[in-house]
Amino acid sequence: MTDLRPVGTFCWCELATRDADGAKSFYSSLFGWTYADDTGDFGVYTKIQVDGREMGGLYAMAGPMFEGVPPHWMYHVRVEDADSVAARSTELGGTTLMGPMDIPNTGRMAILQDPTGARFAIWQGTQHCGTTLPPETIGSKGWVELQTRDTAAATAYYAGLFGWEVKADSGEQPYHEFALPGGKQFAGMIQIDERWGEAPSNWMGYVMVDDCQATFAKATSLGAAPYMPPKVIPGVGEFSVVADPQGAVFAFIQMSAGG
Repeated sequence: MTDLRPVGTFCWCELATRDADGAKSFYSSLFGWTYADDTGDFGVYTKIQVDGREMGGLYAMAGPMFEGVPPHWMYHVRVEDADSVAARSTELGGTTLMGPMDIPNTGRMAILQDPTGARFAIWQGTQHCGTTLPPETIGSKGWVELQTRDTAAATAYYAGLFGWEVKADSGEQPYHEFALPGGKQFAGMIQIDERWGEAPSNWMGYVMVDDCQATFAKATSLGAAPYMPPKVIPGVGEFSVVADPQGAVFAFIQMSAGG
């Protein structure tokens, strides 16, 4: 399909939660998401739908492998060969946390950690290659951001792994944008400094909304914890960061005209 996300960009997002039913209720109330449950070898996996098209998934963490693991969102990069990408990640100083492994009748994946500590997944689709939603779709996760303690190390790693190019602005705390050669920007990066406290390096996803203030008010009324109240980025838009009632952190953004 021509509207699949390009190889080397983020194609899927996935929520690991302690309360799948509670998560479904929260996100459907907040963003209007709908769901379709699949039962397979790994238990129940729920596909998240926006405007009738699949955007991501969610599942309930169960068993000893998830002991001590907090609820979280994971972001998947589309690749052509998960095994070779995982091997290359190791050469570049990354760590393979899980896999590569087959997901029956779907594809092959691995969970990696970059040299700065941020975790992400790689996805080699067979029957399923990821979302076909345009990134700007309201209600979809249209932007992903690396918050890292070492932008130089992260830049070298992702350039070597996926061929990403990076462009930084000239602000006091420069904001970097990732793109494939000749392509448009699809992800960002920012340096974690002392103001962030003990926050670890991580990938953060942004849901596109048409009213940041209203979304923030509704999220907190539904039990979300406010990490950052709505904040305006001149020339870009207005965003906020919250944690859902189970503790998974995510952001949402209202783009300004031309942003």
